[in-house]
Amino acid sequence: MFIDSHCHLDRLNLSLHDNNLDNVIEAAKAAKVTKLLCVSVTLADFPEMAAKTAHYDNVFLTCGAHPLNQKDEIIPEQLLALSQDERVIAIGETGLDYHYAPETKALQLDSFKKHIHVAKQLNKPMIIHTREAQQDTLALLRSEGADQVGGILHCFTESWEMAEQAIALGFYISFSGIVTFKNATALREVAALVPDDKFLIETDAPYLAPIPHRGKENQPAYVVEVAKHLASIRGQSVEEIAKLSSDNFNRLFKL
Repeated sequence: MFIDSHCHLDRLNLSLHDNNLDNVIEAAKAAKVTKLLCVSVTLADFPEMAAKTAHYDNVFLTCGAHPLNQKDEIIPEQLLALSQDERVIAIGETGLDYHYAPETKALQLDSFKKHIHVAKQLNKPMIIHTREAQQDTLALLRSEGADQVGGILHCFTESWEMAEQAIALGFYISFSGIVTFKNATALREVAALVPDDKFLIETDAPYLAPIPHRGKENQPAYVVEVAKHLASIRGQSVEEIAKLSSDNFNRLFKL
């Protein structure tokens, strides 16, 4: 019924779950979360992430390197090779983050371009992280032809103007637990405007647990709280939010 379109299962503190990832997956199923997209943040860690999730038929993968992980240069051939795993349905997460590391701008731009080129080679959608880099993110998506594959602007916290332009390029807007936070009034205004066929829900687990779980480690089961808040914001039922966001995910990834 629900789909967590962005989580990091390999980053969870499994000591909170009896040291067994099965318990996390079962908790998600109990909450009617039927599919999970486990997102890569470094190429070096991708093989371990793939191995940890190998026996879950409802867990899909992405392959890429987060813009804040610039220690290792992105080698397109390596990204291509790792992305051959049949469970990889998207490239990323990639993008630009000038909030935490503006000094790595040149490296981030180079990495982002390489991810776009590989995504186009493989004809796979992209998972985009963007923070305080609206103009550069949109400019690069346009100049490098990312509209050919589309994808997701995940954990969206930017303006409606940016969302609108990204949607025009074939991207979906994904909302995380941030939309439940008290100080997220502007984001809720954006969430009310995104068309029914262009929004997704996510946890970004283990980060950004939604209210009423704020302060705890996040997990995929909590994506239901994001859906509940979106339902209230958008004047829709939780069932509608679940169906629309799931249909959008399945359409984007041709599942």
